[in-house]
Amino acid sequence: MSSSASNPEYVNARVRSRRNALFSDEDYRKLIRMGPSEIARFMEEHEYEEEINRLGARFSGVDLIEYSLNRNLAKHFDDLLEWADGRVYDQIARYLRKFDVWNVKTIIRGIYTDTPSEEIGTDLIRAGELPDRTVDRLLEVETIEDVIEVLEGTLFYEPLDSAYEHYEETGALVPLENALDRAFYENLLGDLGRPTEGPEAMYVEFLQAEIDFRNARNALRLARSGADLDPAEFYIEGGVLFDRSELSRLVSDYDALVDHIADDPRYGDRLDAALARLREADSLIAFEHAVDAALLEYSDRLSSVYPVSVSAVFSYILAKEREVENIRAIARGREVGLSEEEIEEELVIL
Repeated sequence: MSSSASNPEYVNARVRSRRNALFSDEDYRKLIRMGPSEIARFMEEHEYEEEINRLGARFSGVDLIEYSLNRNLAKHFDDLLEWADGRVYDQIARYLRKFDVWNVKTIIRGIYTDTPSEEIGTDLIRAGELPDRTVDRLLEVETIEDVIEVLEGTLFYEPLDSAYEHYEETGALVPLENALDRAFYENLLGDLGRPTEGPEAMYVEFLQAEIDFRNARNALRLARSGADLDPAEFYIEGGVLFDRSELSRLVSDYDALVDHIADDPRYGDRLDAALARLREADSLIAFEHAVDAALLEYSDRLSSVYPVSVSAVFSYILAKEREVENIRAIARGREVGLSEEEIEEELVIL
């Protein structure tokens, strides 16, 4: 953490400029009609020129797009840390550990499905705190037990080690993935307290919203998976929307789950459009995309309420993630021959 004074106004000014450069929903609709080489060319003409030019001699097609997306994402988030000082630096650095969680989950899923390490590596986003050498070691191991061993000394080791027995009993990855999420959010919230006003309160409110929507997503995913697991066992502390018993009750009634979100004054008064999408969702994927859109919409509202809080930075991080995931989904969809309508269903569009 930097020892300098915190500088949220400067960071937010830089972030606003980056936010304006993100692809629009209209850009995604253009990309849906393109093949992989055309998508790469469109990216090169916009935000991704450096990455496309640097990687173009080694990769082509969807591989070029994937590696360019991930490298660009890491570059932009490294810039956030370059700009930030003091408390803002600490908050951003701790939040960017979400990409350590992403990478470990991706590697565990790859091992679980016998995916070649080269393919796993394509999906990694090296924007967290785990050193590249640690990530490279994780890509070399062959078992989930080995993954846990490599992570000894990190904040993820003990939660994964404790969850491994449950994984062996059930054969489901949910216990391991939830252990990673819990470690991440508990670390974020551990020293914050419950401020009621000011920029720190906006920071806490953003994290609470992310936990609330993560709990809703995880519970519904678990309920629809058919696994004999109690959603309450995978509840993440720190949100305000559910307690353990409510979550277990609501997962069996989709309409009641959405009503519960809508009835909460924090979300119901601010998320009319997002809640309409939740009500219309006819599949788990549609629900998850609607949840992602709701969280992004909520973070935008928070950043406008208190412009000098770090919420604007987190809103940008979510928006940049959305851009990368949408372009990736379009490129992969075009590669496997999905229709334009099928691809659009995979996108998070506001």
